[in-house]
Amino acid sequence: MVTSQDAILSAVRDFANRAHGDQRRRYTNDPYIVHPVRVMEICRTYTQDTATLCAALLHDVLEDTPVREAVIGEFLATLMPDAEVARTLQIVVELTDVYTHERQPRMKRKERRAREAERLATVSVDAQTVKYADIIDNTVEITQQDPDFAPVYMRECQAILDVADKGNSDLYRRAVDTLEKCMAQFPSGHRKH
Repeated sequence: MVTSQDAILSAVRDFANRAHGDQRRRYTNDPYIVHPVRVMEICRTYTQDTATLCAALLHDVLEDTPVREAVIGEFLATLMPDAEVARTLQIVVELTDVYTHERQPRMKRKERRAREAERLATVSVDAQTVKYADIIDNTVEITQQDPDFAPVYMRECQAILDVADKGNSDLYRRAVDTLEKCMAQFPSGHRKH
């Protein structure tokens, strides 16, 4: 069993990097892992909870890779106690979109995203905390790289923040502020929170 948090996070980062394989960030062509690492670092400013930080690194693995929950669990069991493994997996599962185009091909994006917002309102405090960091990182990148899509994405994030407000309150405020600053660049899509 690994003892230091830094060693655990390093091992989890490497696992997530292997899981994402050759995937690249859509706009920057960076290795995909840069996003989960940034999300984890944002979270780390507000919490030192190991399960939350590990979940931040793993938050897109179930959604975007063939790696399944059992494989993640087996790996985490080599690093941390069973209770921490269970908490980490719970957060990752809660952060994995349920209403995807693959699962709901007849449902329009707007409805899928609305249902995801409703679902995220019911997830754990820790999952909401990670989601705030995910929103911050993605919003900044999308605003800079895809101004045509940014207003749509920011409205979807706003819908999440309107209902998923139980996570870390300081990080929630940062997510709201980030969204407002980015929305201000698109006056027609701007809405005060």
